[in-house]
Amino acid sequence: QLKLVNPSQYRFEHLVTQMKWRLQEGRGEAVYQIGVEDNGLLVGLSEEEMRASLKTLRRMAEKVGADITVLREREVDYDSDVPRKITEVLVRKVPDNQQFLDLRVAVLGNVDSGKSTLLGVLTQGELDNGRGRARLNLFRHLHEIQSGRTSSISFEILGFNSKGEVVNYSDSRTAEEICESSSKMITFIDLAGHHKYLKTTIFGLTSYCPDFAMLVVSANTGIAGTTREHLGLAMALKVPFFIVISKVDLCSKATVERTVKQLERILKQPGCNKLPLLVNSDDDAVTAAQQFAQSPNITPIFTLSSVSGENLDLLKVFLNILPPLTNSKEQEELMQQLTEFQVDEIYTVPEVGTVVGGTLSSGICREGENLVVGPTDDGKFLRLKVCSIQRNRSACRVLRAGQAATLALGPFDRSLLRKGMVMVSPEMNPTICSVFEAEIVLLFHATTFRKGFQVTVHVGNVRQTAIVEKIHGKDKLRTGEKAVVRFRFIKHPEYLKIGAKLLFREGVTKGIGHVTDLQAIITKENGLEESLGPGQLSF
Repeated sequence: QLKLVNPSQYRFEHLVTQMKWRLQEGRGEAVYQIGVEDNGLLVGLSEEEMRASLKTLRRMAEKVGADITVLREREVDYDSDVPRKITEVLVRKVPDNQQFLDLRVAVLGNVDSGKSTLLGVLTQGELDNGRGRARLNLFRHLHEIQSGRTSSISFEILGFNSKGEVVNYSDSRTAEEICESSSKMITFIDLAGHHKYLKTTIFGLTSYCPDFAMLVVSANTGIAGTTREHLGLAMALKVPFFIVISKVDLCSKATVERTVKQLERILKQPGCNKLPLLVNSDDDAVTAAQQFAQSPNITPIFTLSSVSGENLDLLKVFLNILPPLTNSKEQEELMQQLTEFQVDEIYTVPEVGTVVGGTLSSGICREGENLVVGPTDDGKFLRLKVCSIQRNRSACRVLRAGQAATLALGPFDRSLLRKGMVMVSPEMNPTICSVFEAEIVLLFHATTFRKGFQVTVHVGNVRQTAIVEKIHGKDKLRTGEKAVVRFRFIKHPEYLKIGAKLLFREGVTKGIGHVTDLQAIITKENGLEESLGPGQLSF
């Protein structure tokens, strides 16, 4: 917008309608640049005009129930004696149909690069003592505290209120309070760095569908261990990533610069083809967040320390402005499809019964809804009822496509469930298969890849060993070759979709691809069988 000085009533109404539409498109967020002409010419406004324009913008925001924060101001050289400025303003409103904007960020990086510590500092609000105090609250198992290594997937939340201030556990808040007082939530998925736990890390990346990935590299060791592998995983799954170089308090400036150069060199290689953008000031952080969301080729790089707190604020500014990837139109299209929920985790909670955690990939799920879950080992689907829903530890009535949540299933028998199942609406008539074909690229293999080879296949939340039955048009594959391959699951059938991304591995063998064809198994009576037994449900 050029300027918004004392608009007429009609123009004001028009501007408010425009703001509403922009907020809806950006899923509750919009950035206004004041002092810029529609063709992008930087004109700038004098002090007085700027004040009046911001006042009008505040009135507009009040009218639609949004808050505004000034992101940055800068002076422009324009042929005049009066100094002229441009201001960028973030307008944020929580959409009426959800409690908060939700972004999921997966955290990757080599073992001992400081992933859990960085998350501890961001979410607890106090700096680390250099000996791992900040990460103690993130660990889920005793052996993790003893060894200091994350082996499971843990979730941490960081909130921003509508003014862009950080809301975290620092004021002894509970998770529910964080959810209530934030208008934007970032859920960090803390993954394991150690090579031994690669299977868990891949599962976290494929099944939790993160919007972005944060690759943490330690400044003193540089690119070592699983860093390249994690970088490759993010690239293969097409997850846009940004890089954080941690532990800059431990080493000299020259060492940090060497690590940055090393990263820039890798990112510019033809395989990656990314454009590194080093963030040194608030201004850079704002630019990085906007460019990063528009073009996936840009990779922001932050250098910070969890002990001295250096440059931590820049990361917070970046996360606050980072817009969601999908626009509202795509989400609405997904919501109109039939319900489909991916089961990623299963718990038994005292006095609640069986609880499943995961992501709703399409449709809408309400409390009290009847769904079917499967496929079981013999390919059947069982009926069940959703008793209650929780999102980020606070109760929620309706779940919309793309949101992660936990659903309580009441007295349903836990032993019938496993990771990789789906819960779908009964009229969907889901297709399940044991045999499927995929177009794959072999990324790395020691010898040749041939018929009869066994690999672990990851497709979304499905994770199972499969045998290579046939390679179309070839006898064997070598590293870097492409082919269509037929796989067969060795244990039980799974629910797959054509076009789903696929990752497989076995020892050092790795490959990526997508599902091209399924051999559906038809089950009798739509595959719906009642589960009878001790935990019998009444329909």
